[in-house]
Amino acid sequence: MMRIHQLLLAAAIGLGAVAAHAQTGVAAAAATATSNAEYKLGAGDVVRVIVYQNPDLTLETRVSETGAISYPLLGSVRIGGLGVSAAEKLIADGLKNGNFVKSPQVTLILLQVKGNQASVLGQVNRPGRYPIETTDMRMTDLLANAGGVATTGGDQLVLTGTRGGKPYRLEIDLPSVFSPNANHAASDVLIQNGDVLWVDRAPLVYIYGEVQRPGPMRLERGMTLMQALASGGGLTQRGTERGIRVHRKDAGGKVEVMQPGMDDSLKDGDVVYVKESLF
Repeated sequence: MMRIHQLLLAAAIGLGAVAAHAQTGVAAAAATATSNAEYKLGAGDVVRVIVYQNPDLTLETRVSETGAISYPLLGSVRIGGLGVSAAEKLIADGLKNGNFVKSPQVTLILLQVKGNQASVLGQVNRPGRYPIETTDMRMTDLLANAGGVATTGGDQLVLTGTRGGKPYRLEIDLPSVFSPNANHAASDVLIQNGDVLWVDRAPLVYIYGEVQRPGPMRLERGMTLMQALASGGGLTQRGTERGIRVHRKDAGGKVEVMQPGMDDSLKDGDVVYVKESLF
């Protein structure tokens, strides 16, 4: 009986140790994730440094092109590439190790983000340059900052930049990013300093002739000839399905005239002409 009691006690102690180790691992992983997601200071950023109960050490300055700031008593301090908490610790250690402040409590406030930015161009509601305030900013975050895709924008996006010192280019199909089976890590990529996101215009088809509402219209994905005619209000009383022709440019730029079926798909730039019925 005593033997069984000792075994049960040892098992309980072992389970407690495993649980404590697991909790420690989770806490460490969370701390690492937070550190990785913290904004990294860069050249051009404007910061304010405050040391508690030492107003003479308060400084508002801009990070130089070399990633350094000139700080009282310490001289040049390189904070470029560091997170805010790491920069605070670097300055505090310098003040403490130099015997300038016994127990410095340093606070660094990021006033303006200029060092890490990405651009959004093309068919968006607010094109321009936007700060990358966290290292886990993704393509959809950047697109949201630009107000999303405009009504004239299409589904195809192009992201360009540099990765590992080499030119980087990625074509993105926006609807597939939100697909249930999508690999979000691969499609909704992380944004880095200097990236440019281009949103192309939406594909168009042009309808003229005997239709109710001739003119250009947005070509939806997989749109057929019948759907395009329906979007144009359908044929007039003088129009005929037998007189429908589609003008399409080939790869060499030559225009081909074809007579597709009503269920055939259209392509970007197609011109649909509906002839008048002779009878």
